[in-house]
Amino acid sequence: MKIEIAEFLKQTSPVIDVRSPAEFLKGHFPGAYNIPLLSNEERAVIGTLYKQKGREEAILKALELTGPKMAKYVYELNEILENYSERKIRIYCWRGGMRSGSMAWLFSLFGVDTDILIKGYKAYRNFVQNEFSKIKKPIILGGYTGSGKTEILHQITGKNQQVVDLEYYAHHKGSAFGFIGEKAQPSTEQFENNIGILLNEFDKSLPIWIEDESRTIGKVYLPENLYATIRNSDLIFIDLPKELRVENLVRIYAGYEKSHLLKALDKIVKRLGGQNYKAAVQALEVGDYHTVADISLSYYDKAYLFGMNKRDKNKVHKLVLNSNDSAENAEAIMEFYVKKKL
Repeated sequence: MKIEIAEFLKQTSPVIDVRSPAEFLKGHFPGAYNIPLLSNEERAVIGTLYKQKGREEAILKALELTGPKMAKYVYELNEILENYSERKIRIYCWRGGMRSGSMAWLFSLFGVDTDILIKGYKAYRNFVQNEFSKIKKPIILGGYTGSGKTEILHQITGKNQQVVDLEYYAHHKGSAFGFIGEKAQPSTEQFENNIGILLNEFDKSLPIWIEDESRTIGKVYLPENLYATIRNSDLIFIDLPKELRVENLVRIYAGYEKSHLLKALDKIVKRLGGQNYKAAVQALEVGDYHTVADISLSYYDKAYLFGMNKRDKNKVHKLVLNSNDSAENAEAIMEFYVKKKL
């Protein structure tokens, strides 16, 4: 059966992506399994043949390539379905055309109830972009590096609030040090896809908490409409003393290999200046992480302040905090939000 994206999202059956491995790697429906009808090389061959000799020749070549692999496709699906209670799947290709239709036909021969996504993966990508535009009541949480914003947002999540942890989905903490302790970053497309699923579960008429971020988080780019929302919305700026922020950074990063920290310092050597960079490296060599953090913040504080000064000053709401207790700070921030009626 063919279904629209709204119905596709409501269902809980496993999702099968039958596009090529390269297409899947670039971006896919979160949690989908990849059973490619064609390999990367085969897809290229079919595409070239289609352009040079037409649709019929391309289809015949596709049948020639995929025919011997049909049993393999079924074995792969059966292995996936061993983890589920019923033989039912959702399936898609790029536009909901021949690839998903062919695989749906094959799987149906073996008793699998298959729903095909109308307009395929392209429909999901359109849905994702629309989700970012639906955010109506964002609350942007900002503050200098080391303010513990991510931990505070986790506490706010625990208070039944809607929170988008962008750094979690980006696998990066945002600064030059942000890659440390994180998994490999997803593609920008996959980053958007994963957030789209989360936003679909939210009530857009209620507040959504988002950390203040620059246009990029590591190598991942924020969608333009989401970035515009962050920049143009009210910002709660938490002002935490530098000594507390240094403590936060030491707690987070001191346990990692010094080589990773040195790599991060190398990324901002020009911004730190030669003298500061040299002092930070010397401090790192002797395990003086407090000095490393303190010197690094001299750059990051200026950078964040520069960006904040470009905002509408009437939309920046400063809140002074004097604790590193994330639960306590979350409570103070939420009380501040209610009092300000943002």
